[in-house]
Amino acid sequence: MGEDAARAHAPRLDGRDEVVVGSEIERYLRTLQVGGGGALYPWSLRGLSPREVDRLLPGQAHPWSRRFALRNDSASGFRAVLLRPTARIAYNSGFPYGMNDGPVWAGRGVTAAARAGAALRAGPLSLRVEPVLFWAENRDFELMPTGRSGRLAYADGSNPGSIDLPQRFGDGAYTRLDPGESTLRLDALGLAAGVSTAAQSWGPADDLPMLLGNNAGGFAHAFAGTSVPVRTPLGRVHGRVIWGRLEQSDYSVVEGPASLRYATGFVGVFSPRGIEGLEIGAARFFHVEWPANGVRELGLLKAFEGITKASLDETGQGSDNRSADDNQLASVFARWVVPTAGLEFYGEYGREDHNWDLLDLALEPDHQSGYTLGFRKVWRSDAARMVSVRGEVQNTQPSHLARVRQEGPLYSHFALRQGHTHRGQLLASPFGYGGGGSVFAADVYRPWGRWSVAWTRGRLGEQGRDFLETGTVHPRGTEVVHSLGGEVLLFRRRLDLSAGVTGSANLNRHFNRDAYNLSVHVGARAGL
Repeated sequence: MGEDAARAHAPRLDGRDEVVVGSEIERYLRTLQVGGGGALYPWSLRGLSPREVDRLLPGQAHPWSRRFALRNDSASGFRAVLLRPTARIAYNSGFPYGMNDGPVWAGRGVTAAARAGAALRAGPLSLRVEPVLFWAENRDFELMPTGRSGRLAYADGSNPGSIDLPQRFGDGAYTRLDPGESTLRLDALGLAAGVSTAAQSWGPADDLPMLLGNNAGGFAHAFAGTSVPVRTPLGRVHGRVIWGRLEQSDYSVVEGPASLRYATGFVGVFSPRGIEGLEIGAARFFHVEWPANGVRELGLLKAFEGITKASLDETGQGSDNRSADDNQLASVFARWVVPTAGLEFYGEYGREDHNWDLLDLALEPDHQSGYTLGFRKVWRSDAARMVSVRGEVQNTQPSHLARVRQEGPLYSHFALRQGHTHRGQLLASPFGYGGGGSVFAADVYRPWGRWSVAWTRGRLGEQGRDFLETGTVHPRGTEVVHSLGGEVLLFRRRLDLSAGVTGSANLNRHFNRDAYNLSVHVGARAGL
């Protein structure tokens, strides 16, 4: 279909969809930015507010902007719009498969999901309500033995007592209604505050973030920070602080009041003056057992406490309410975009848990750590015709320190035994718990839509250390999944149609035999 025909079929909507983490429009805007067609803007703190979207929109009208109602009109006055409803059906032939799908969990068999809602803007106030409903057929497949009975037979096979990561959500169909990408926020005087259940992504990674991404969707939280980057003599500063509540699945070992956790953290991004396209930053995230007396005991400034445990007393408490049982994750990151070359590079280094003191940090920075490295190269003719090649590599394998110092898998924890999860799914990289992974993909944008191909490799776990202990290699000691797939998005009148297929080879599944899966999905987004 030519560009003129695509424009003729593109519906003119009266509102703008807010950009959400992992959405089609987010991927498009990032590709456009790297290709030199969009404003340079920090990308390490997402999702983006309506006002931030205003700054990122291309100035010219084209088929993609019309499909997503991207228009640079005034944010003043009152505007309300129904969000375009979306439906998606997926099928997995052999075992559960999916990553960065938000709250949706795709088990074996058919999984159907739908989202719809409304948004409004009244000057600096914006509201988005967009719940997600999904149903998973959740057919039977071989589980890794957990050594537990009842509901705990479905828990994580390697560490059922230190992470809430079920292999399967029960023995029958699984249905859930999630508040999804819902947010109420106020943007005024360069600041923002609100409440939300939307997903966030901290750091520059697309698919394999160290701290927060879209793999589990969002969780209920309040937030405060800058509305847009604030100019200083040294550069621009952008940041956010959150206070929220994390929940567990029905297949966690934790019972009673400890089943809820308090989450708090911050992310800050700095774009130095005189170095175009560079952003550097840091983030910190805490899991704390929910206080017995409720919100009155929440540590609102906990995310800014000291970074070591050295001042803790014998009871495990410090003067600033630190506890030996709290779990901290932290990362530092950088991203550099060179739009004249259509190129970006980025990296993130993350740690789990506190260091004992600064000497401990200096001597063993690789303890409970990992990193993600990524790039994107874009060739652009105009805002509707682009080719992008991108890749990410993540390594979170336990280091050789595990021979002399306790070191478990990243995102699991000995005291807060849900680990870095929400409702049974990882809050960060889908492969970070098992040891890391890789994603390499190509995206081709045209006036009629997009097509993509992607290869992923995920390291799901390791069993035993036979080589270190006995000098022999364990023939089934590492579990890995390789996946190769393609996806297409088509603009057809008032519908955006999508379809994709992915084949996966799970080598040494459960440290035993190989297994295979064919994943197929179709979806539609309707114009109103």
